[in-house]
Order: sequence, then structure tokens, then C-alpha cells
Amino acid sequence: MISDIEQDKINMVVTKDLSRLGRDYIGTGEYIEKWFPEKNIRYVSVNDGIDTFYDNNGNNDIAPFKSILNDMYSKDLSKKIRSALHTMQSQGKWVGGRTPLGYIQDPEDKNHLIIDEDEAKIVRTIFNMAVAGNSVGTIRKFLEDNNIPTSDQIRYNRATFWNNCTIKKLLRREVYTGVTIQNKRSRISYKNRKLRDNPKEQWFIVENTHTPIIDKKTFDAVQKMEIVQKYNRNEKKNYTLLDGIMFCYECGHTIGIKLDNRRKTMNTICNNYRRNSKLHLCTCHGFRYDEIEEKVLEYLRKLFLDIDSKKIEINVKNNRTAYDYKKMIEKNEKEIELINNKMDTMYMDKLDNKISEEMYQRVLGKYKEEIKAKEQENIEMKQYQHELEEDNTENITKVVKEFLGLKKPTPELMRVIINKIRLHQDKQIDIIFNFKELNKI
Repeated sequence: MISDIEQDKINMVVTKDLSRLGRDYIGTGEYIEKWFPEKNIRYVSVNDGIDTFYDNNGNNDIAPFKSILNDMYSKDLSKKIRSALHTMQSQGKWVGGRTPLGYIQDPEDKNHLIIDEDEAKIVRTIFNMAVAGNSVGTIRKFLEDNNIPTSDQIRYNRATFWNNCTIKKLLRREVYTGVTIQNKRSRISYKNRKLRDNPKEQWFIVENTHTPIIDKKTFDAVQKMEIVQKYNRNEKKNYTLLDGIMFCYECGHTIGIKLDNRRKTMNTICNNYRRNSKLHLCTCHGFRYDEIEEKVLEYLRKLFLDIDSKKIEINVKNNRTAYDYKKMIEKNEKEIELINNKMDTMYMDKLDNKISEEMYQRVLGKYKEEIKAKEQENIEMKQYQHELEEDNTENITKVVKEFLGLKKPTPELMRVIINKIRLHQDKQIDIIFNFKELNKI
């Protein structure tokens, strides 16, 4: 609809009531009071009697308050739903969406898991192979060679493939011992749909909620094995200079480095190709690592020798920061202006006895808090922007001097300079710098 409005295909928007346009009062007000008028759009809410075509329509003036009530209704409803879900989770009832491989929802009780024998055989096979001492790669190869389908293939007929990460996650899932663990993640708020991890203290862990597929002894034995241990790159002892910053240009996956014991050389390899070579998802990208490293170092030396401090300062001043704080500040200022307009309208409604003094004071307080929060946010963003602009020039010159002063830079310094290196299958190399100014030179 927005696209059609932009193309002048629509001149009127009609909804059953105001809540069908939106429950976020700021967003709804932005549309009704600014965006629709700018696009010459007439808005009508049938049940609320709102029609922006008529300036003297009293229902138009009360629209901001109805938007606030709709927003409050959403917030209250969200709290009630979350409370109900937490109650069910604390009782060990399944309230998740997709069930783990090996389980389905009980047809007679959707909050209870029952075993799907066909899928459970796959889970038992994976655990038995792990207990027998097989590596993740061996297990994955067995699953592929025997055409054992993934959960996506079984349930949704999607062309997906087994990978090491999926198998490791499956081996760590305590649900296969009859334990239900929920509330590991939650949404930030009823307005923000992004998920964040919850601390373990907030998890709901209830034992013996369903029939186990794997006995506790087998599960505990697997957890002690190296096969399920989480790999922490920060604990890796032998970094190569470009380790962790090389990526495949063709498929976007990381480029690994493997040792050729026979020739005593190190070669690059696309990890996507390495894991799925039979599926032909990418090509090998197998090149001599030392040649790639030397090309990168040679390019950096030449680049830095050609850079003088004045050129860096000019680039910094012309391109202040990678994050556009200016737009964020302008957005906040527009929202503050919109709230101030609503406060003016609300004051006139109070004088005309359209709203009570109690409602006026309550909503006024809410508006003032929002304005204060946005003004404080702008102050912080301006300060951070100022600091970032000042520091960037100094950071670049410091890194350049440090790089040129070393015969061979460290992996840590390379990560300061380079964001990623993209390796093409024809051996072409793209370097993306962490400093936006260097990408433009």
C-alpha cells in the first residue's frame, strides 16, 4: 500500500477502526498527521468516525488519545500473554513453536511432546555414533552417504543438508532426556520483535515432562566428550596472520587454512566446499596461503607508504563516521516536534472540555518523559559522534605507524586494519578495511 501511495495510485485509506492502522501511537500519529497529508491522502476510520477530509471533525482531534489507548491495550495484552506463557513453562508444558527432531506435539494435548519413531531413530543413531567415539565429520558423512534426511527435509520438504553445527546442537539438547527447558530467549519488548538471551536464572527447567529418547547416562557421557565442546576462537593458540578474516567471494563462507603434511605447506580452502564437497555448493579455493599473505602485505605496505597524514585527515573530515548519527538525531527531533504538536492539541481539547483534567495530566506526563528521553539520547549521540570524529584520524595514523614499524605485523594488528578479505576462485583478492576512509583511498 505504501508503495502504491508513493506511485500516486491511492488517494484514500480506509480502516475499520484506528487500531487497524497501527497500535504504536507515535507511528500512527506520524502517518495521520504528517505522512498522509504530505502525500495528499484522505484517511477514514469507520468505527471511530475519523475523516481527515473534514477539518472541523471533532473525532479527528481525539485520535491521538485513542492511539495511546490502543498502544496501552497492546502493552497490557502482551503482559498477560507473557504471564500466561511463563505459568505454562513453569509447569513444564511445551509452548515453543517448532518441536525438536524426534518429537511431535501430542494430538490430544498440544502442550505435551510425544516421540515420532521415524525421527527418533535418527537422533539415536547420532548419539550412538558419538558415544562410539566418532567425530562430528564422520557422523555427518554417514548421514549424507545413507541419505538420512534433515528435519527440514522431513517436515517441510526443503533442500537442506547436514552440517557439523546442527549435529553439535542436537547432541547438546537436554530435551532428549525428558527435560523441558524454556524461556532461554525472550523478545526485547512488545514493540521490538528482536530476541535476546536470558540469564540461566530465568530459564524454566522441568524434568520428566515427556518420554526420553536418550537415557541420562548416554547423554551425560556425550557431554563430557570433545565432540560437543564449544569452539572458542579466542583460545586458539596458533593463529596465522590472516586467520579469521578471509571469506569466500562466491558463497560468503569463511576460508579455512589446512596443512599439507606431505609438501609441508599451508593451503586455503572454502569451508563450505570442505563440509559439502559432494554437493558442489562451491569450489575449493585451494591456493598457497603464503602467496595470499604476501600479496596482502605487499598491497598494505604500498598503500600506507602512499598515505600522508594530511590525506588521512581530509578523508576523515569528508566522511566523518560509518554510522549515520545525523539521521538518527534528525529522526528524534521530528518525533519531539510531533509530540509537542500533540501536547498543543491536547491542551486545546482540555480547554474545550473534550478531555478531563486527570487524563490531560496523565498523558502530559507521559509525553514529557518521552521528550526528555529523546533529548538525552540526542545529547549522547552528538557527544559520541564528536568523540568518534576526533579519534578516527588519530587511530588511523597510529595503526599506519605501527604497521610500517613492524617487519611482520601481528594477527591482532591485522584485525584492527582489515574487516575482511574476500578470496575469488580466480585468486583475485578484495580487501575491506575497518576504517571507512581507507576504503576510499
